[in-house]
Amino acid sequence: MAKDRVYLFDTTLRDGAQTQGVDFSVEDKRIIAKALDKLGVAYIEGGWPGANPIDTEFFAEKPALKRAKFVAFGMTKRPGRSAANDPGLAQILGASADAACLVGKSWDFQVEVALGITNAENVELIYDSIAATHAKFGEAMYDAEHFFDGYKANPDYATQCVKAALDAGARWAVLCDTNGGALPHEVERIVGELAAKLGDASRLGIHTHNDTENAVANTLAAVKAGVRQVQGTLNGLGERCGNANLISLIPSLMLKPWFRDHVDVGLSEQELTQLTATSRVLDELLNRAPNRHAAYVGASAFAHKGGLHVSAVMKDPRTYEHVPPESVGNTRQILISDQAGRSNLLVRLTEAGIPFNPEDSRLNLLLDEVKQREAEGYSYDGAEASFEVLARRKLGLMPDFFQVRSFRVMVERRYNARGELVTMSEATVKLNVDGELVFSVAEGNGPVNALDHALRKDLGRYQGYIDDLRLVDFKVRILNGGTEATTRVMIESADGQGNRWFTVGVSPNIIDAAFSALMDSVEWKLLRDGAAPSKRPAK
Repeated sequence: MAKDRVYLFDTTLRDGAQTQGVDFSVEDKRIIAKALDKLGVAYIEGGWPGANPIDTEFFAEKPALKRAKFVAFGMTKRPGRSAANDPGLAQILGASADAACLVGKSWDFQVEVALGITNAENVELIYDSIAATHAKFGEAMYDAEHFFDGYKANPDYATQCVKAALDAGARWAVLCDTNGGALPHEVERIVGELAAKLGDASRLGIHTHNDTENAVANTLAAVKAGVRQVQGTLNGLGERCGNANLISLIPSLMLKPWFRDHVDVGLSEQELTQLTATSRVLDELLNRAPNRHAAYVGASAFAHKGGLHVSAVMKDPRTYEHVPPESVGNTRQILISDQAGRSNLLVRLTEAGIPFNPEDSRLNLLLDEVKQREAEGYSYDGAEASFEVLARRKLGLMPDFFQVRSFRVMVERRYNARGELVTMSEATVKLNVDGELVFSVAEGNGPVNALDHALRKDLGRYQGYIDDLRLVDFKVRILNGGTEATTRVMIESADGQGNRWFTVGVSPNIIDAAFSALMDSVEWKLLRDGAAPSKRPAK
């Protein structure tokens, strides 16, 4: 069966940049554009030339893309001006780009309230602007803003706006759910009706927002109804609740039966395996932890916790996985928790590379200890590094790197040199490394920060292993109330090679819980990097 081509259009660098708290530099934009081009998207929208200095600089020189077309974004000309005499449109026409996408009204309510002109004048704006853009670039696109709301209110006028753009030479007329209020059954019906009126849907695109958590579903519904350009952003970035998430859309279009059989998005199976890495490029640039529960690419997307599930998955992954994790560059995770059975334990040990004899009685003791610790407040399903340290200790396979003799933390409120009242923490840690006592003192802006600095300040011959170790995140949860509350501390660590791992500590004392998690983090790093065990016994 011949497949219809669906063109992927990424708008992370423009629409995604409108996300609260997101500010891309020019270099950020170049890195993201390169990652998108490598993934295989057809169009990369770079931003709005002239709208701000960063976008203007970014469009001063077209990035060296190997496959994707570089698109400039702008709006139709202003009322009362010709296309040749509109400053905003001139910025778009002068940009170093392969194509341009212009947004224009398609809802008569917006024409009256926002623009204050007649419906006929708005149609003229659309036609003239698209014609000028088509003449300059050879490929023009019209983003029909508020299309679905406009179609519900006045289907004839919304259709007239789209037809004007296509008649003016637009390669694509993109139907926008700008307010994000449409639902899948509405999108499929309206796209179908519009396609019937136009006689063809192959020049239609879809641009959805996620205000009802339906952006991806609405996009899939539009593709099923015939649109052949799909707009979205990496990880669903976008103003308010975000845009359609390309990271979810791409594998759904490539792997799910109806779409897999009817459309081709221009990516190979090998390129699809880059999806998880591409998603995390963006997270790294934004300096935020990846969403563990993200569809397809999240660390928990193929994580299995219940013993019954794990037993079935090990027989055939299709029992509890809708696609193979490796198809999108992800991996399966078998979690250890109070719901774990022996199957979970054996698989997790195998994944961690921990040798074991299935008949070893210590395995049952390890499983019992995990469940007992979970009852006390530990959570190993999100702290795989702490589980590995515990398992190796229980099985006699954990090297003895160093011993903690004692630690102490003091909190002091004082005036600094500028006469400002500040609160500082000072931590002291005494370690035994190769039989020698190591004494470290460090300050921090909090007790855990001070402890972290002191612990990693001097590890003797192990120091080189932890120079690139950093604490990324620190989460505290009070497990029960009262003055004797138990505290759980989860720590996320990272290193210079891009590795991230999680450790956990539990204690009635928050500092003790934090130190336990810090210790697991350091020891796991030494273990993973192949550090040799202690040379001399502790004194």
